[in-house]
Amino acid sequence: MVAESKQRGFVFTGWHMLLVMVLFFGTIISVNVFMAWNAVRTWSGLVVPNTYVASQQFNGKVEEAKRLAASGIEGDIVINDGRIVYHVVDAGGQPVVADDVSVTFKRPVDEREDFTLSLVPAGAGQFVAERDVPAGQWVIDIATRHQGAMVFHQTLRTVVAGGGQ
Repeated sequence: MVAESKQRGFVFTGWHMLLVMVLFFGTIISVNVFMAWNAVRTWSGLVVPNTYVASQQFNGKVEEAKRLAASGIEGDIVINDGRIVYHVVDAGGQPVVADDVSVTFKRPVDEREDFTLSLVPAGAGQFVAERDVPAGQWVIDIATRHQGAMVFHQTLRTVVAGGGQ
């Protein structure tokens, strides 16, 4: 007589299926929550009130930007200790003649902290304003005009460090 030995193998039960489902959907939900949190926290896209109108104006803005860039005019802004100094020169390094310089500070995502300043001339292509700028990322839109005509337009993206002055 031969002795039979029964060996019991692994049996997949309902509890195993429940564990597989919880792990599978838990992973998917966890990843989605993490990605959504990360997208909201770090997104730095530009918000426009009406995308259709913005798309219709795009080509005109590109042509104007190319024309202004070809002029050779360059501007440099310094934000330090509550003072904003903008220096603008032509292609030859000579100060640009302007009677109106407006600077708009915009947050990349949220418009609650946006503000616009008119800079006053401080001689030799320099324009200044006194204003504390909160720390963080800013898109700075600078329009330089002379007798109502746009002389130079510049958009910069910068980070104002600690304390924001």
